[in-house]
Amino acid sequence: MKDAQIIELFWQRDETALTEVENKYANYCFAIAWKILMSREDSEECVNDTWLAAWNTIPPKRPSILSSFLGRITRNLAISNLRKKYAAKRPDMHMTNMDNILREVEVLNQQAAHSLEHTESEEELVRLLNGFLETLKERDRDIFLRRYWHMDSMAELAERHNLSESAVKANLFRTRKKLEKIMRKEKYLK
Repeated sequence: MKDAQIIELFWQRDETALTEVENKYANYCFAIAWKILMSREDSEECVNDTWLAAWNTIPPKRPSILSSFLGRITRNLAISNLRKKYAAKRPDMHMTNMDNILREVEVLNQQAAHSLEHTESEEELVRLLNGFLETLKERDRDIFLRRYWHMDSMAELAERHNLSESAVKANLFRTRKKLEKIMRKEKYLK
């Protein structure tokens, strides 16, 4: 079934939408949750929570890209779940590594949150970010998105791009600085 049809089922409050979205996107959402949580049970729970969140959000929202919409919900739920685990002082090595990524993402989120206070809409910021990503070389864009959206580790990125981990860190640092410069120029940041 096409995404537009699934979204229409949500708008009609037809529970078939949940079955269709699970059939089409369960593996995709599970992969996102797994990358962050590294636990089958927690990832499955996160995916189920994604369906509930989608049910509660559509309507009033009408996502233009259903996969991105569901992926974003899954990612946010997984990060929230990880933070709860970490706060409960049950960290393992995976959580310790994820904590470093979450700190980096938190800086980006704080910049974006500050920016939203000074913009008319989130869509304006999304356009800026998409425009920024389009200016990056393919490798730099992939490294940036794989790190901050897919939560890939430095080692995974280094292997993926045949670089050293320090080269990946330097690349991410430069990319964040470019983004910060653009956000300052556009008055999204002080």
